[in-house]
Amino acid sequence: NWQTKAEVGSLQLTKAAIFDIQSHEDFIFLATGDGAVIKVDLHTNTVLQRVSHAVKSARCLAVNAGANELAVGYSDHYIRVFDLATLQLRHEWKAHENSVFTIRYTPDGQTLLSGSRDARLKAWNAAAGYTQQAEVVAHMYAINHIEFSPAGKHFVTCSMDKSIKVWDVATLSLLKVIDKARHAGHGTSVNKLLWTSHHNQLVSASDDRSLSVWNLTFQTPSI
Repeated sequence: NWQTKAEVGSLQLTKAAIFDIQSHEDFIFLATGDGAVIKVDLHTNTVLQRVSHAVKSARCLAVNAGANELAVGYSDHYIRVFDLATLQLRHEWKAHENSVFTIRYTPDGQTLLSGSRDARLKAWNAAAGYTQQAEVVAHMYAINHIEFSPAGKHFVTCSMDKSIKVWDVATLSLLKVIDKARHAGHGTSVNKLLWTSHHNQLVSASDDRSLSVWNLTFQTPSI
């Protein structure tokens, strides 16, 4: 409770690591190190469903509310898409050559972006059975996180290669690189990003134990 600063509940859900949490309506979904995906009712603090379709870790989650789907990226290189209500498996495919560390749906829900330890950024057509639309060698090392701008026209990726990159959603064109050489960026792996609506600022978190705030200004190339 934010006002009383008292714990209102606690759940022991797994003995494995929890790698990601996503919320939707009155539920939260968790991705765990033993390959399970868990759905929890926030009102009752009870586990509603638990599904396991892989031995290796479930690493990242993305909700597509419009299609009633939950996408999950795994350390076995696969992405699996589940029914949001029942957690029944709808789609699965080998998406990368290494662990899938981050996935995000575009704001319109038509495309799923994935980033991997293989340094590839891929786009999947969610409206056509998740056929591959594009592949970009986006970084030198693992892609740790994908984050969309508040307006939904751009997204950013961050990597173990210490860089942050800004992309155009429509074309997957690279617009800007933020790194130590160009912008006095982070000196070690950049792990997490938050693009806020407050003055269009981007916040980055790194293994160097620092948070950086960036004021992004750029022009999208004409198409």
